[in-house]
Amino acid sequence: MRRLGVHTSIAGGLHLSLKRAHELGCNTLQIFSHNPRSWALRELSEEDISLFKSLRLRLDISPVYIHASYLVNMASVNKTLRSRSIDLLVSEMERADAIGADYVILHSGSASGEDGGIARKRAIDAMNEVAKRGNWKSGLVIENTAGEKGDISSTIKDMEEIINGVAEHFIAGICIDTCHAFAAGYDIRNKEVLKVTSNEIKECIGLNRVKLIHLNDSKGDMGSGIDRHEHIGLGRIGIKGLEQFINCGHFNAIPVILETPKKQETDDPMNLERVRKMIKLK
Repeated sequence: MRRLGVHTSIAGGLHLSLKRAHELGCNTLQIFSHNPRSWALRELSEEDISLFKSLRLRLDISPVYIHASYLVNMASVNKTLRSRSIDLLVSEMERADAIGADYVILHSGSASGEDGGIARKRAIDAMNEVAKRGNWKSGLVIENTAGEKGDISSTIKDMEEIINGVAEHFIAGICIDTCHAFAAGYDIRNKEVLKVTSNEIKECIGLNRVKLIHLNDSKGDMGSGIDRHEHIGLGRIGIKGLEQFINCGHFNAIPVILETPKKQETDDPMNLERVRKMIKLK
């Protein structure tokens, strides 16, 4: 069965994210393990961990993905910010291991106004520092970005460079976000472009290292560099383009997580139903 889920809230308790996913008919999920806009972390209690693990097992929700804090910037030229980012990513890995999460998803960073290669090297060094601090069971997954000013991981070649530079035991692979790919200039609506793109991923990174698809439509145009997610089928990629992507032979078994807008309670059910119809059509 294809693993399909959404990013769910941990409000009221970490384990409640699992309940919310299950109620939506999901069999995988993505969460933040804490407030993603705060450096301060509340320590996970034994009860937090036990409740999460037992409910996950009972509901058969897998894989479990933790999205790292938005504050983490491994490429920052500011030494203090980079040091704090390293410490916070270590904490993310510790929390992931504590609850038995499979992967931690990371936006590797931004360094506006600087050469991308130099910034990537700095991010690689920072990730290797994290790798030295623990023998993590959870795998780190690098997410492609939208090509905004300063982005260091918006192309397949960028991600290949990062993966090749970081300790092999630490980086599990990549997450492909459809909105980000489209905004960065990959016209995944076009069958030939999709074929070339998927083959490039196969050759540069390896299909076995694609650990997740973030399926999101895009408010911005192709190549715009605008990171703004839209409801499935209501953006510039459209139903046909997204359906083609997730049913592509290279990607049709990879878990899918939606990060579509959540303005009302009906939004997640609506988007999930659209994707379920796409998957059934393969």
